[in-house]
Amino acid sequence: MTFHVEHRLTEMGLALPPDWTPRGQFLPFRKDGTTVYLSGQICEWDGSVTHMGPVEDTPEGIETARKAAQICALNLLYRLREACDGDLDLVDVMLRLGGFVNCASGFGQSPAVINGATELFVALFGDSGWHARTAVGVSGLPGNAMVEVDAIVRLKR
Repeated sequence: MTFHVEHRLTEMGLALPPDWTPRGQFLPFRKDGTTVYLSGQICEWDGSVTHMGPVEDTPEGIETARKAAQICALNLLYRLREACDGDLDLVDVMLRLGGFVNCASGFGQSPAVINGATELFVALFGDSGWHARTAVGVSGLPGNAMVEVDAIVRLKR
């Protein structure tokens, strides 16, 4: 069986993270029929937060936070693959994305930061990667992470 989504991920020079233990008592996802609700994922890799908050309100700070959002998206994909029994090609459409950016009061670039996750999903799933979205600034996240992202996804079966 060919896994097109994971092949595209490899072509982009990206990989899914190694498994990790959640920081709290929750399920990484919950399925209801063909709908998968993915718990929020921070910018964590191999048990360590990769980007600490708050994000700096500079072009460099925003670019760093976009990369943090991409790591959140990779973590979501890892858990989504579990929900798809190992086959991300079963994704029908990304329905909704929720993005949280650890920032100072008045920071207005949360949408630009969460684009780091959105752009990955669109690159991997094409038109099916587009989603409804929220991008909000918050005063803190688990592990002092810079970004957290959650998602709702519909599967083909």
